[in-house]
Amino acid sequence: MKLQIREMILISMFAALTAAGAFIKIPTPLVPFTLQFLFCAYSGIFLGARNGLYSQLLYVGIGLLGIPIFANGGGPAYVLQPTFGYLIGFICCAYIVGSFVDKCKEITVYKTLGAVLVGLTTVYVIGVSYLYAIVNFYLQKQMAVSKAIAVGFLPYVTADLIMSVIIAVSAVRVIPILQKAGYSRRKGS
Repeated sequence: MKLQIREMILISMFAALTAAGAFIKIPTPLVPFTLQFLFCAYSGIFLGARNGLYSQLLYVGIGLLGIPIFANGGGPAYVLQPTFGYLIGFICCAYIVGSFVDKCKEITVYKTLGAVLVGLTTVYVIGVSYLYAIVNFYLQKQMAVSKAIAVGFLPYVTADLIMSVIIAVSAVRVIPILQKAGYSRRKGS
């Protein structure tokens, strides 16, 4: 399927916003707290499943090419970082959130929040699993599943849940404005 110029610009813009979100971070011992999830979820909501997916693939692809746009750098060796699983999770999250929201006839806070929470759960499942696997099998350090959850999930879940509510409330307010201005592809919501 061919992309229009406008779609390419929006995909690039959300990839850039996700990269900017990586630099707005609070350092923690293993997994830094960033705003990447915010822009990842917004990409699914505003661009839809396909283009949201493309925006996150573009972001991860640019980082893997060596541009240091991830929270801790970039390059092909980044796949061996314990935090790379969260980046895979962002790709899946944008698609999942976009799929859920695309299917909604009416965009509401609760439907949007549900979609965002499913996407967030996906990020954590993939991210914590990857963290556990890299630490245990690549770095050859012993880490229990409970420790991986304690390091890669518990410190961040409260802030991410609050952010999810903010995403849902703001998206429901922004979508009608975009429709009225003629910038949204959504009809009837």
